[in-house]
Amino acid sequence: MPARAIVFHGTGGHPDAVWYPWLAARLEARGYAVERPAYPELNVEPVATFLPRVLAAHTFDADTVLVGHSGGAALLLALLEHLDAPVAQAVLVAGYWRRPNDADEPVLQDSYDWDRIRAHAGDLVLVNSVVDPYGCDATQGRELLDRLGGTLVVRDDGHFGDWDQPYPEFPLLERLVR
Repeated sequence: MPARAIVFHGTGGHPDAVWYPWLAARLEARGYAVERPAYPELNVEPVATFLPRVLAAHTFDADTVLVGHSGGAALLLALLEHLDAPVAQAVLVAGYWRRPNDADEPVLQDSYDWDRIRAHAGDLVLVNSVVDPYGCDATQGRELLDRLGGTLVVRDDGHFGDWDQPYPEFPLLERLVR
């Protein structure tokens, strides 16, 4: 079993929001060392300058599970592309790879090396919703699945937590993390 999990919050979020603390506690009970870093500059600072700091701040190896929500899931695409070795698993919740709405998205790269991301993603799981208020929806999930493979889980559950969508627990996500 992987020894470490890193849970990346979404744009404008923080590590104590929505289901992040609950998931961390559940994974810790299963033996994981869990990191929930705070990155207030996520999707504010351009990914080209932000990503090197994230890469330097964490250890990424075959014993690592990555979980990212929304902007954190978009960050995982860049992380996976720039890693030196694969991780055990990557779970993208409300993930997206192209602008989902009219907002600026500095977390997105201009292009992606899909083969490199696929090679580093380990067991890739995509969790998207039929309708997402920000556009991080099942269409984006399907497009990621077409490019990367893996497993796509489609729910009808909005953004899986937000300032106006309480989401203190996410039992499905716990089951998806191996």
